[in-house]
Amino acid sequence: MVDKIPVERVKAIFNEMGRDSLQLVDELYSPGVLFVDPFHRIEGRNALYDYYEKMYANVHSIRFDFSGKTSSGNDLVLYWAMTFRHARLRGGKPVTVEGCSLLAFGEDGKVVLHRDYFDAGALIYEHIPVLGSVIRRIRSRV
Repeated sequence: MVDKIPVERVKAIFNEMGRDSLQLVDELYSPGVLFVDPFHRIEGRNALYDYYEKMYANVHSIRFDFSGKTSSGNDLVLYWAMTFRHARLRGGKPVTVEGCSLLAFGEDGKVVLHRDYFDAGALIYEHIPVLGSVIRRIRSRV
C-alpha cells in the first residue's frame, strides 16, 4: 500500500489546514481516526474537527517544512519543522518546533491513526513567561 499513500497531498493538507479550510479534515481522516500527541488523545473525526477548530482560532499562521519520510505497509512517518504564530505564545512571534507524525492509513486511503511526536516544552512551556525561564534554566544544566 506504500505506493498508494498520497504523500504529497498529505503534506499539502498539513500546510493548507486552517480555520477557513477545516473541510480538509474530512478529506484526510477516517471517521474513526485516533489522534494522539503529547497533550491530547482524540477519538473520532468529529472530535478531531472540534479540536482543530479551537486550535486554529488562535493560530495566526502555521507552516510545516518537511525534511524526510519513512513508509512501510500502510504507515507513513513525516519528519517536519513546524513554525507557527499563536496569540498567547511569545507575544505572537514565530515558534519553531521539530517533530514527526506517524500516519496509519486504512483500506479507504484515509488516516486511521495520527500520532505526533515533538518536545512539548519547546512547543509551549518554554514560551510561557515565568515557566519558560525555569525550563530553559533546567535544560541548560542537563
